[in-house]
Amino acid sequence: MNIIVSGSLAYDRIMDFPGYFSDHILPDKIHALNVCFQVNGMKEKYGGTAGNIAYALTLLGEKPVISATIGHDYQRYFAWLTKNGISTENIKIIDDEFTAGAYITTDLADNQITGFNPGAMKYSSALDFDKLHPQETMVVVAPGNFKDMVNYPRACKGRGIDYIFDPGQSLPLWDAEDLVHVIEGCRILIVNDYELNLIISKTGLKKEALLGLAGTIITTRGALGSQVSTLDREIGISPIQARKVEDPTGAGDSYRGGLISGLIRGKDMEQCARMGSVCASFAVECYGTQEYRFTLDEFNERLNR
Repeated sequence: MNIIVSGSLAYDRIMDFPGYFSDHILPDKIHALNVCFQVNGMKEKYGGTAGNIAYALTLLGEKPVISATIGHDYQRYFAWLTKNGISTENIKIIDDEFTAGAYITTDLADNQITGFNPGAMKYSSALDFDKLHPQETMVVVAPGNFKDMVNYPRACKGRGIDYIFDPGQSLPLWDAEDLVHVIEGCRILIVNDYELNLIISKTGLKKEALLGLAGTIITTRGALGSQVSTLDREIGISPIQARKVEDPTGAGDSYRGGLISGLIRGKDMEQCARMGSVCASFAVECYGTQEYRFTLDEFNERLNR
């Protein structure tokens, strides 16, 4: 089975401020804000939805294909992907742009100020659907270039290709009509609690109506686990206990990798969701979204536990 992961590639540049933002912001002067926070240094991590999901899939022995754009500063990310056995063949380089980048500064109270440059993500990855075999392909539509998120599900439906819709942080950009059209016919709609409520608010459709459009809805709930919903039943999936929680960032993408690997292996939806939970439990143990590792034996031991 060919797994196409459409989404974003990004550099996450993480900085720690050794103080409190509130000590440097005067509430009565917020209308004329001009501040500078000197940080202790910067760590650069590899991220983006497509990269994160493909990384998790690769750890599980799958061979995902990334469909995304990247900027002229692609060399370090390509070297990282190659080192981890992930193909860069379908990644489109945008020579006039930087790779999408998040600049995240965190203070001692864990407050964050983030600047995000979409850079190359403003351009379509130009996935060639005519080269895909419908019965042997699954497409994951994750947050990335917005036009791709609208158009790729249409292309999948027109060719009879299964796809998973993962709108994530793109939801504020959607209008109700396009959102309903993309959800209709997807194999799985995967969201968190807040995103599901936002979809319900935007479309005016209750969860039962959304289940009439999508085959399955999976709702991730952080430390509370996840929920698999179909028209017939609701299944609660308990979280898998991590050894420690270092950083929850990227756990959702890791969950998606485990879930999709289960689908490819022909597991039922409950088993797939449990695989997602196991994968996420490894992710939260490390700082960064592509820093964790496990062997298949370690994964299966935690799954069977």
